[in-house]
Amino acid sequence: MTSSAPAPTAEKSARTSSREDRSARIAVTVFPALILASAAFAFVVPAAGQAIAPFTALFLGVIMFAMGLTLTIPDFTLVARRPLPVLIGVVAQYVLMPLVGLGVSVLLQLPPELAVGVILVGCAPGGTSSNVISYLARADTALSVTMTSISTLLAPIFTPLLTLWLAGSYLPIAAGDMALSIVQMVLIPVIGGIVVRLLLSRLVDRVLPTLPWVSVVGISLVVVAVVSGSTEAIVSAGALVLLAVVLHNAIGYLTGYWLARVLKQGERASRTTSIEVGMQNSGLAATLAATAFSPAAALPAAVFSIWHNLSGAVLAMYYRRSADKHQVDPT
Repeated sequence: MTSSAPAPTAEKSARTSSREDRSARIAVTVFPALILASAAFAFVVPAAGQAIAPFTALFLGVIMFAMGLTLTIPDFTLVARRPLPVLIGVVAQYVLMPLVGLGVSVLLQLPPELAVGVILVGCAPGGTSSNVISYLARADTALSVTMTSISTLLAPIFTPLLTLWLAGSYLPIAAGDMALSIVQMVLIPVIGGIVVRLLLSRLVDRVLPTLPWVSVVGISLVVVAVVSGSTEAIVSAGALVLLAVVLHNAIGYLTGYWLARVLKQGERASRTTSIEVGMQNSGLAATLAATAFSPAAALPAAVFSIWHNLSGAVLAMYYRRSADKHQVDPT
């Protein structure tokens, strides 16, 4: 009798995971539409966005706390079991994307505020939506979650230092203040979420399906706040910013994939690295840019929030359809 006791628990856990996955799939599908609607609303009614602009850091903190609630200890033990693919992903995140951001800024001769915004997007850690895109693409979701978690925990060190190094010639940058902001908005909420999950796992399991929507709503509010303060910049440089974002995102996908392949990683790991490197925590980049520089500097991150989810959905569709052809294990 006692040997059969764990079965209901396992079944319940599977049902919770299934509901969470289904909720995440729906959230990431409607996310681009909600972001576009948020941007349009902010453009038409900028006063509403400016009213919530002082709370963008709070919105981001809630998003990162929700991310912490989704993490478990096994997400970090993968570092010990498979250190090389995790290392490749994190190094690519903090080497390729910042340099690509600088290269795109120089190539397009972006004005200083927009250049800083693009570079800051490149210096941000991986975005949580990359985990859902990896799942939809039949890539290695566990690896994606671990890469995102590690790059997020390293953000207080690498994001301000890389931004100072690569964007310091455009605008003065207070790297210390930026690092403190990241600790307050990212590190503390994420660790808090992890601790709450450890202490109240049953309660957290019940709310897991709603957490993707917390991120959707939070980033939508950040976009409203950013766009409302950048209406003039959108009119004057919107097409240029979109071109910069598309180039940055596409090069991230390509270089992430081929770096992993050159380093002898399998197809699933390479596809996961591609998604992880190409998709950034644009909510963090937008909040940092708006608080440390100006709403115009936050515009690239706001556009990135829209574009990388659209491109990520298309990439997931291609990867999923070609998974069998490339013998990608779906499990």
